[in-house]
Amino acid sequence: MDQIMNKVGSYWIGQRANKELNSVGSDISSLGSSIEGGTKWLVNKIKGKMQKPLPDLLKEYDLPVGIFPRDATNYEFNEETQKLTVFIPAICEVGYKDSSILRFNTTVTGYLEKGKFADIEGMKTKFVLWMKVTSIASEGSKLQFMVGMKKSRSREAYEVHRDGVSVDKF
Repeated sequence: MDQIMNKVGSYWIGQRANKELNSVGSDISSLGSSIEGGTKWLVNKIKGKMQKPLPDLLKEYDLPVGIFPRDATNYEFNEETQKLTVFIPAICEVGYKDSSILRFNTTVTGYLEKGKFADIEGMKTKFVLWMKVTSIASEGSKLQFMVGMKKSRSREAYEVHRDGVSVDKF
């Protein structure tokens, strides 16, 4: 009986250890590590250097931090090409205080310039119908959304980081 209990105990401990190691492995593969205050810092996979949090990157390029959902913390940014790829855990919508809504796919890509996020893929806005957002430009107190036509919105509405609400499809 003791031998059986030892084997069962060893098996259980082995399974538990594998589960923990797999958890650590997925934490490492996602490249996210929590630092003081819950801020996420990421390592650039290509160059192996630390990246600043996404809101700091957006501020650096004169864009409001709330243009992406709060849980969009993983991203890749190529400084040479200026290509930004933002990873969002699930397809979602974010409502803003000016009653506008943005819908996000799980991956949003585009090119960052000072005051502009252009050639966007993976983002839509409701403008009578759901329309693909192709670029966002910051012009003073306004954000210009290009969706096949120009639509101005108050920049102030996008200065606050908000949570996304899950939706079924992009």
